[in-house]
Amino acid sequence: MITGELKNKIDSLWDAFAAGGLVNPLDVIEQITYMMFIRDLSDSDETRAKESAMLGLPFKSLFAEQVVVGDRTIDGERLKWKSFRDLPAGQMYSLMQEWVFPFIKNLDSNKDSGYSKYMDDAIFKLPTPLLLSKVVDALDDIYYIMSKSDSKDVRGDVYEYLLNKIAQSGLNGQFRTPRHIIRMMVELMQPKPTDTICDPACGTSGFLVSAGEYLKENHKEDIFYNKQRKEHYMNSMFYGYDMDRTMLRIGAMNMMTHGVESPFIEYRDSLSDQNGDRDKYSLILANPPFKGSLDYDTVSADLLKVCKTKKTELLFLALFLRMLHTGGRCACIVPDGVLFGSSTAHKAIRKEIIENNRLEAVISMPSGVFKPYAGVSTGILIFTKTEHGGTDNVWFYDMKADGFSLDDKRSPVSDNDIPDIIERFRNLDGEKDRERTEQSFFVPKSEIVDNDYDLSINKYKKTVYEAVEYPSTLEIMTDLHELEMKITAGLAELEEMLNG
Repeated sequence: MITGELKNKIDSLWDAFAAGGLVNPLDVIEQITYMMFIRDLSDSDETRAKESAMLGLPFKSLFAEQVVVGDRTIDGERLKWKSFRDLPAGQMYSLMQEWVFPFIKNLDSNKDSGYSKYMDDAIFKLPTPLLLSKVVDALDDIYYIMSKSDSKDVRGDVYEYLLNKIAQSGLNGQFRTPRHIIRMMVELMQPKPTDTICDPACGTSGFLVSAGEYLKENHKEDIFYNKQRKEHYMNSMFYGYDMDRTMLRIGAMNMMTHGVESPFIEYRDSLSDQNGDRDKYSLILANPPFKGSLDYDTVSADLLKVCKTKKTELLFLALFLRMLHTGGRCACIVPDGVLFGSSTAHKAIRKEIIENNRLEAVISMPSGVFKPYAGVSTGILIFTKTEHGGTDNVWFYDMKADGFSLDDKRSPVSDNDIPDIIERFRNLDGEKDRERTEQSFFVPKSEIVDNDYDLSINKYKKTVYEAVEYPSTLEIMTDLHELEMKITAGLAELEEMLNG
């Protein structure tokens, strides 16, 4: 967690953008991302220069040569953060507009920079020299505080705090799946150092970041003391796709600030023919968009063969099955309608998962989880791609609390089923004798098939009705007469007092 001092500095930076006329939270985070990248580029160049000097190795600085823009030339050293940070505001603003941004946009040819490909269409939007000066000073303060922090991942925490601003603003909050729900899903799936992980609708890369953090916490030695696995972790483990270029840049930066050097975060319409991924990933973690209907013309033909529909929530399930290799696992969030919808397409995708693959769990979440942005009820499906069945008994859990109030405020509360969900899912053998009246229980496949593949927990959960004994009519009438007599006596006493 970040300190109060650091939070105050970030809040002040955010307020400076608002006062300077930049109010769209995505624009603000995008511009902060660019400025952090520019500073990081200078810092990493300095660090690598010092390390190379100590080891006696040759080193060529990114800023060593003359930078050419159009027919003009400038000394690359002048583009370093430390070189321009103390310039007068107007001069610094001109340098940023005319030189620094063109420089970072053209870094793509430099293989040493993992950030560069996400900056290709960067646009400098800071409207005034004064705002730029305030942002540079604020970032210097933030980086200074980060340098004193004992936290191993203060950079990641800072970026997560920034991303929280999207949700708090109420604008584009749909991009943010609550962090504790993401973490729960990662804990349920327990990623391994050998996994290849994908989120086909990655947004800010929350699932990928959380998976990376889980691996660092639980498999640090297996990954970072093994050259091949470290290379896999840094360059070929994480894949994310999105159709919003701003979110891609933010998502990529989020991954990089959490220590993944070169995540594969790219622009792609995952449901279209431009997505040719098949049998590629061992783990998919996702909360895909439920934005209604698409045109058949825009959807990949092989997905329509599994379930002919225009509904994105069903098409994404078909996509997950295609993208996973045999033995690959998936945990995804779906709207409740997916679990019990009666259309041919709804039944077809549920049948595909249950009959031809292995459905393991259905976790029903309360409707307040995504408040204040949406009140829709959702669930989590966990399944494994087998292509030859394997569903035997499906584990259901009725989550009633997630550690936060289920109103728009989402304030912390003591009730929280998440630890119980994780513990029980990891010990499913102990769930076999649970009754249907309890919060979690197994349902045999045959019963689900008999119910048209309905996966709604209410279809199988049993409610215990406690017998309540009420007094007889005679007793109630006797009590009423006694009460009437007391009232009459009280009125007589009051009348006597008034007349006296």
